[in-house]
Amino acid sequence: MSGILLFVFNSILLGAGLAMDAFSVSLANGLNESGMTRKKTFGIAGVFSFFQWLMPMIGWICVHTIIRFFSAFEKWIPWIALILLLLIGGKMVWEGIRGKEEDTGQIGVSTMALLVQGIATSIDALSVGFAIAEYDFFMAFASAIIIGIVTFVICLAGLVIGKKAGTKLAGKASILGGIILIGIGIEIFISGVF
Repeated sequence: MSGILLFVFNSILLGAGLAMDAFSVSLANGLNESGMTRKKTFGIAGVFSFFQWLMPMIGWICVHTIIRFFSAFEKWIPWIALILLLLIGGKMVWEGIRGKEEDTGQIGVSTMALLVQGIATSIDALSVGFAIAEYDFFMAFASAIIIGIVTFVICLAGLVIGKKAGTKLAGKASILGGIILIGIGIEIFISGVF
């Protein structure tokens, strides 16, 4: 029984570590759209959760099938995350500076931006496939499910905190959210390259 508990505990810790970027982006999304509906809140957390589940599974499959391709691709992960988050964050800052928030009420995260955020914040989870390479398929799948559940809970917390703070920050929320996304992109890049 202790082996199962250790497996679950390690998967929870792995999920918490992987979810920190998604938490920060969720916080930025909550700041950006303080009037977000409950349905959208759960949907956003679900998208981040899905990608945090998917990427370790893709990594695990790569380790067991096409490891040479994945090894060549791994060096580009920090660059991809940096570019995606700089684009999204820069757009949010630009719209906040232009005052577009006042014109449209509030800027909400679009479906396309959300998908890009989900990929950008979870792309580093591909390397988790190496960490769980010794697992059989079912253990890897269970670990990825736990990672996804942990991400979902952490992202919900980020969205709720961001929505509460966003209400207080009103007109500057988009700028702050964009700066957070740019910072996350730079952090992913620095930790991945150096």
